[in-house]
Amino acid sequence: MKSWWLWRSLSLTARTTSLFGLIALVVMSVLGCYFYQSAKEGLERRTDTQLIGRVDHFRNLVDNVYTVKELEQRPLLFETMLGAEQDVLMFRRPGEAPFIHVNPGNLPVPDVPVVPFGRGITRDDVHRITPAGGGPPVEWVMATAKATESGDVVEVVAAHPLTHEVQMLSAYRARVLLSIFVAGLASTVLGYVVISRGLRPVRHIAERAAEISPGNLSIRLSVEDVPPELRLLTQSFNAMLDRLGDGYQRLSQFSADLAHEIRTPVGALIGTTQVTLGQTRPVDEYQAVLESNLEELNRLSTIAENILFLAHADHDALAIERSDIGLDDELHKIADYFEGPADERGLTFDVKAAGIVWANPMMCRRAVNNLVVNAVRYAAANSVVRLRGRQDARGASIIIENDGADIPADQLARLFDRFYRGDAARSKYTESNGLGLAIVRAIMNLHGGSAEASCPKPNVVRFELLFPPSMVV
Repeated sequence: MKSWWLWRSLSLTARTTSLFGLIALVVMSVLGCYFYQSAKEGLERRTDTQLIGRVDHFRNLVDNVYTVKELEQRPLLFETMLGAEQDVLMFRRPGEAPFIHVNPGNLPVPDVPVVPFGRGITRDDVHRITPAGGGPPVEWVMATAKATESGDVVEVVAAHPLTHEVQMLSAYRARVLLSIFVAGLASTVLGYVVISRGLRPVRHIAERAAEISPGNLSIRLSVEDVPPELRLLTQSFNAMLDRLGDGYQRLSQFSADLAHEIRTPVGALIGTTQVTLGQTRPVDEYQAVLESNLEELNRLSTIAENILFLAHADHDALAIERSDIGLDDELHKIADYFEGPADERGLTFDVKAAGIVWANPMMCRRAVNNLVVNAVRYAAANSVVRLRGRQDARGASIIIENDGADIPADQLARLFDRFYRGDAARSKYTESNGLGLAIVRAIMNLHGGSAEASCPKPNVVRFELLFPPSMVV
């Protein structure tokens, strides 16, 4: 656990360099072992072949002599034919002591199988034995030979201590280990340099990001100067900055508009209260002031409730209860409810709806009510407010359409912003406190749907709510 914590505390450069060095060390170790094993096998093969060739040569000599006595008379000839000072050579009759005995190291002769006369010697007949007292291994070969004339049988015993081969392999192994160490160290150092240079764009991104502050959200990261692997990250980071900048701007505007909305009723409350307390007044005047203050307090209460609702609706994980709502019946009830305010401006409702919508009844009704209030307030006098509802494969949609002045295209998309009032729309196309359409969009977001505003033709304003299909099986 502690080692894992230490590993996580390392920088990305240190981690990558460590892994790079470890990989290089493993690769070099595998290659070193392969080359060492290849050299060892090649050396053993050459040694076995030389020893076998020597025994075959001595067998041929025995075959070419007339009698074994001729061999006994020339022992020095065989001693000079040995290839190394420590090599062993013996000629002996089966079961007797050697009559030619060359054994400088006094090596004990092991009991190994003897290759019979007439069969060739292979590498399987070479026996490698390590002396009991320690030291390098010794290769032994024993074979029988027969004199041509006399037919005497002689055993040829040959051995070769692997002293020089062991020393050579030891030196080669030391070189391999040293090469692995040097190669691993060099790879780690070079890897650190390369990785540090390769991660330089990341440091540039960090340095550039450190310059970003709430007062300086216009800084963006350069996409052209980064490698392809970091381009997507840079683009995503810039997109995040765009969203943060837009949100920060909207939040600043929201704070300013909220202060403006609250300042007006609070100022009215303070003003009327100060004037009223300036002198003693009759009871009916006090009552009129209290009624006026109550209206302003109700306005403040409505603003506070709407803001709390929007803050609560901002949580995407908020779960809402839904049920099937008949569009025709619901829209007719809403039209009947607003019939009084509509009559005051000479407005009539035209309702055509069919199908059902899967939504929260209270929230759905509140969203439609806000749009109908907006239509009744700003529709042209003596016109018709059209309420439409339909259901198809995309889901259910509710359309509220009224005749009135066109809304500029650049303002349509922002009508659902909190407290947004752009130019003429500031007092014309939103509710009195500027939160009604924002609540509509928040309700639709909770339902996974959408709210859109458009002007499909001149002097016609349309608001459309699109609810997703029912998921009830």
